[in-house]
Amino acid sequence: MNAPANETAAHEVVLVRHGETEWTLTGQHTSFTDIPLTERGREQARELAAKLAAWDFALVLSSPMQRTQETCRLAGLGEGMQLDADLAEWNYGEYEGRTTKQIRDEVPGWSVFTYPSPGGEAPEAVEARADRVIARAVAADGPVALFSHAHVLRVIGARWIGLHARDGRWFALSTASLSVLGYEREQRVMERWNT
Repeated sequence: MNAPANETAAHEVVLVRHGETEWTLTGQHTSFTDIPLTERGREQARELAAKLAAWDFALVLSSPMQRTQETCRLAGLGEGMQLDADLAEWNYGEYEGRTTKQIRDEVPGWSVFTYPSPGGEAPEAVEARADRVIARAVAADGPVALFSHAHVLRVIGARWIGLHARDGRWFALSTASLSVLGYEREQRVMERWNT
């Protein structure tokens, strides 16, 4: 995936995973359950402000969930924040609120990237959402910040470099992490991941 003529190496997309929640601590899959940050998650979000100060963002997008919006606000970018439903987490369907271990007791080897989630979203649907977010980011007049969730950000990272949604399984993301997508000459690259 090469950059169109109007894109430059300075046009970066910064992926920001929300801060810690009670369910990230317990390992429960959280998509449509709208839970808040923990106090530690709020501290993590505030700590992001200094890291994000390196950019003058042309566009700041957030998932509609309170955990991402609060992370964005506490990181100092809430004033320009726009909500984008395409940044919502992968819908886990019937597996919402369950841990990987609980799911694997019924489906050995399960991963959202490789097995279906009953009543949930297919990888192709998440991939289509990621592509729309990327198109919106590329059309911006400068750096873009995306506040979202682990699995959908992993898919965005994979799609940025021409891989499929299922390939997001290779890119781990910690809470309140930053990842930077950019260009080396005209080629899309991952400049930083999970920092």
